[in-house]
Amino acid sequence: MADNARAKKLADLIREVVAQKLQRGIKDPRLGSHVTITDTRVTGDLREATVFYTVYGDDEDRASAAAGLESAKGILRSAVGAAAGTKFTPTLAFVADALPETAKTIEDLLDKARASDAAVREVSSGAQYAGEADPYRKPGEDEDDEGTAAE
Repeated sequence: MADNARAKKLADLIREVVAQKLQRGIKDPRLGSHVTITDTRVTGDLREATVFYTVYGDDEDRASAAAGLESAKGILRSAVGAAAGTKFTPTLAFVADALPETAKTIEDLLDKARASDAAVREVSSGAQYAGEADPYRKPGEDEDDEGTAAE
């Protein structure tokens, strides 16, 4: 087992090498400039690496980018092996990052909450209190009421 610092260092190296190779080294039209490497994680034994990526575009672009990454996996692994200089080059698995969809869902929920708050603010703008504005008793204020009730 390698230590966490070594695994993190290798993960950072893999992310940089794969991103550079996608930008400059691979001529696949499916892997244009719309593929972004967001994160890389390496197992503790340094045998497997998971590369997270996002694709700018629609579902068709995402599917073609996934197919392009699968076909370029060998070239990318060779580039990682040359740059890392380790005894064993980790296998690469490409996973589409769900972060953009999650962020969009959160933004939609926040917009819905803002609209709900605005509606409540609009309804309550002309509202009045059910009782008095200050419902709490103050000392010496209601003594007359207590004296008449005791009689």
